[in-house]
Amino acid sequence: MISSVRGQVLAISLDHVVVEVGGVGLAVLATPATLATLRVGEQATLHTQLVVREDSLTLYGFVETESRELFVLLQSVSGIGPRLALAALAVLDPDTLRAALADGNLTVLTQVPGIGKKGAERLSLELRDKVDAVPGGDAAARVPGAAPAAANGVKPDVVEALVSLGFAAKQAEKA
Repeated sequence: MISSVRGQVLAISLDHVVVEVGGVGLAVLATPATLATLRVGEQATLHTQLVVREDSLTLYGFVETESRELFVLLQSVSGIGPRLALAALAVLDPDTLRAALADGNLTVLTQVPGIGKKGAERLSLELRDKVDAVPGGDAAARVPGAAPAAANGVKPDVVEALVSLGFAAKQAEKA
């Protein structure tokens, strides 16, 4: 497993960044919030998760280990793959996502394109007791009124990134 990458940022796209590590440019998929913290030509360190499929090896990158751990946790639920887990982290910040899972807040969870009521119920049911085990997942430290990332002025970037991940424009806009 590739746990992290550190190197010079060669290029930034809507849904990924290319980081040069040891002379090799690695494409790392990331959320718009993560991509916004990076600058071409600067050094970057990303905590990564390597997803191995029959036809591909895909790196997903995060600024904080907490986001990476939530990404892995989300994928432990049947029907939630890496694309949907990344979309959840693109739409909801880690504190909001953790609180929604722990509290069973289906309204917040269904803001993610691709997660309907049944999917939100399954996520909450399966992860309710596991979410506090994620670093930063202390229930007492939750921010009760935390706003989703879309409310923090990054909505256009989030919508554009979700569309580039394959979601319908209307569905991404609703999120």
